[in-house]
Amino acid sequence: MQVPGGDFIAPLVTESLLDRLAMVTRRFDHALVITPPGHPLVTAIGGHAAQVTRIDRVDAVVAADEPAHDLILWPAGLEVIDDVPGAVVQARRRLRADGLLMGGLVGDGSFALLRRLLAGEGMRAIPRMHPQIDLKTFGNLLQRTGFALPVCDVEANAVRYRDWRAIVADLRAAGLAGQLANPPPPLTRAELAALDAGFASVAAADRRAEEVLRIIYFTAWAPHPDQPRPAQRGSGKSSLAAALKAINPPDN
Repeated sequence: MQVPGGDFIAPLVTESLLDRLAMVTRRFDHALVITPPGHPLVTAIGGHAAQVTRIDRVDAVVAADEPAHDLILWPAGLEVIDDVPGAVVQARRRLRADGLLMGGLVGDGSFALLRRLLAGEGMRAIPRMHPQIDLKTFGNLLQRTGFALPVCDVEANAVRYRDWRAIVADLRAAGLAGQLANPPPPLTRAELAALDAGFASVAAADRRAEEVLRIIYFTAWAPHPDQPRPAQRGSGKSSLAAALKAINPPDN
């Protein structure tokens, strides 16, 4: 896909989360959206919840009489929080029993080209991008923080850019830049030249290079006695070997 500029990640996440939410056969009473102002999901979920509240951060102060939520949507911001486990715990505490947590975050492997250029020849060894979360680690985190039935998957999106500055512009537009506790020093002229040369060396004939945006989508529920539970290990009545043999019988 070609990107003219601006925050293209928010519409992608909004569309995917709405599709996933449409498969949930219930209407929610009180939805909480954890996102900076202006995210399109805030106004798009009106048909799924009777009441919608937005907060910037999951640790925002909440009035003592505020009702618990039965739906929390987290479409942006989780990937740049310092204490991700603590933030997920806070979200769990806000959910009623059998409440749904659903969201998306920019995961590991995203913007690999820019990371490679920033670590290339002629560049100082200074971290300039926030660490990324991988699929398996986040799925395990949902389980460890008390969620039931967690599901995580990744959608990869190929994006073609005219230069590395356009990649940085998209990161800034999506709120994914400048999140390090100690801001790095500005790039030197020599480093700018090295980035230009590095990008040109991998660009195609049309002078564009491909980046990959990997969005991790996650769904999990606050535990409830009526929810289905996984069978106990060793309780199966049929072996995997027998099932595979039935699918692929041996040659005579």
